[in-house]
Amino acid sequence: MRRHDLSAAGRTLALGDRPWLMGIVNASPDSFSDAGAYPDLGARVRRAGELIDQGADIIDVGGESGITLHPAVEAAEEIERVVPLVSQIVQQLGATVSVDTYKPAVAAAAIAAGAAIVNDVSGLRDPELADVCASTGAALVLMHTRAAPKQRLQDSSRYEDVVADVLGFLEERMEVARGRGVRDEQIVLDPGPDFAKTPAQTIAVLRRLEDLHALGRPLLLAVSRKDFVGALTVRPPRERLAGTLAAIGFGVDAGAHILRVHDIGETADFLRVAAALRGDLDVEPGLALGETLRHAR
Repeated sequence: MRRHDLSAAGRTLALGDRPWLMGIVNASPDSFSDAGAYPDLGARVRRAGELIDQGADIIDVGGESGITLHPAVEAAEEIERVVPLVSQIVQQLGATVSVDTYKPAVAAAAIAAGAAIVNDVSGLRDPELADVCASTGAALVLMHTRAAPKQRLQDSSRYEDVVADVLGFLEERMEVARGRGVRDEQIVLDPGPDFAKTPAQTIAVLRRLEDLHALGRPLLLAVSRKDFVGALTVRPPRERLAGTLAAIGFGVDAGAHILRVHDIGETADFLRVAAALRGDLDVEPGLALGETLRHAR
């Protein structure tokens, strides 16, 4: 895995020795994956704590669901959802937090509350978001998409070469960010699985994930419970763990630096066993299974 230093609001995250895990905590009532399972601030903070205990390195807080059937949330309402959560996760748990938003006002408020990364799934549709990252030093995730936020674009003939489109788009968005004062050291790239892509187009991009290393920045892989996994396995979101882990294994081999996942504990187990078998993890000669774990209760 290629090594990169990521500058994030005054701290440096050294990426590349191992995959970093980004856990997801939704502050919206209509998430496609948890559907309001954590209905209030206390439950969401506890969920963040659970994810950290399971191995999460970053907590990604989102205040607007990506479900396209629902309208966009006003920035003021999104701020009310995310700022108290970001603040408590940072202050109580000491975690590195990213905010999943494409709205400059929300990003600015979340960074002021302690967020270090802005995870923009719009592909920098509003360049003022780059201004926020430039002025605060927060890291910026640039994602490929040809669709406006809350818009679903599924067109099998949309791209002559979807991989070339992803590379060209991300390179152009990097130039926009640089022009607004964002340094390369602040940038992370995301190929945008499922965003403005059919399942087949997403698979085509992920097959050539290694090509994105040519852009010289760390890669975020967000394949957890995605539609392409569901299309391949014919399973709804909460039953896509096995397929997700297969995609993660492929992505890690292709050099993904940050893995955005719902199931942190299971993903951490998967990565630990894989690292041991590859020889990347030292295994003590006396490694043994505890007696309490030998049989199911």
